[in-house]
Amino acid sequence: MIKTFISYLEFEKRFSRNTSLSYQTDLSQFEIFLSETYNQDSIVGATHVMIRSWIVTLVEQKLDPSSINRKIACLRSFYKFLLRQEVITSNPTAKLKILKTPKRLPHFVLENDMVSMLDNQGRFEMNFSGLRDQVIIELFYGTGMRLSELLSLKIGQINHAERTLKVLGKRNKERIIPFTSQLETVLQAYLKARQKEFSIENDLLIVTDTGEKGYPMFIQRIVKKYLRVYSSVEKKSPHVLRHTYATHLLNKGAEINAVKDLLGHSSLAATQVYTHNSMEKLKRVFDQAHPKA
Repeated sequence: MIKTFISYLEFEKRFSRNTSLSYQTDLSQFEIFLSETYNQDSIVGATHVMIRSWIVTLVEQKLDPSSINRKIACLRSFYKFLLRQEVITSNPTAKLKILKTPKRLPHFVLENDMVSMLDNQGRFEMNFSGLRDQVIIELFYGTGMRLSELLSLKIGQINHAERTLKVLGKRNKERIIPFTSQLETVLQAYLKARQKEFSIENDLLIVTDTGEKGYPMFIQRIVKKYLRVYSSVEKKSPHVLRHTYATHLLNKGAEINAVKDLLGHSSLAATQVYTHNSMEKLKRVFDQAHPKA
């Protein structure tokens, strides 16, 4: 049933492969727990008490609450699926509650720090590797795309005349994102350097120093390399640049619905977390400027 459920997620719900693998891992871990703790061979026959016992065990192991909540969401989806398939007659996760998690504001790079990094002509070397690094940083900050979207971005998805690019987001949802003339200039320089460097045909935009397909750790190392120099932000990752993109747009007066569409969020709730950062800025402006503050 786990295999059937994972196939359902991939082919009907159109979940990404990474998400499907995470669900499969969570269900396998729960299956092992049932076998070792209750001598229960089938995950299908798990009860509410058994599930709650696993959650308590995870808490005692001091697993992050958000990770536990993801596992709870996985179990909820799985047993709802079994219920619809009439494999079970009642849902053992019906009364399961998620854990409270502390609200964390997204980390983002200060506007002056980003401007200093991107306007420093000597920061990026004017060769293939340097231009590629600059394209990576500029794309994350200039479009707010996800790491997975960057890795799958093809040269043919870039419309240079319109200065837009088409990305394939979560659940294979496409969206069009505009970008700046500065990024267009860097893209053109990079593509020329890339063509000169490699004769191989590879439609993927981002490649390694040897012309191979880029991979997550490779991109993360590049982002950390430059953020270490120009920013004191605690976390230094591609996703921080995505947070920075959204925060700076909202700070400059962009409508939240427009930012939602640019980020590819399915609901406004996911975008609203960035308004907290903007509200802090408004409060500082109020305290500094209002005569009675």
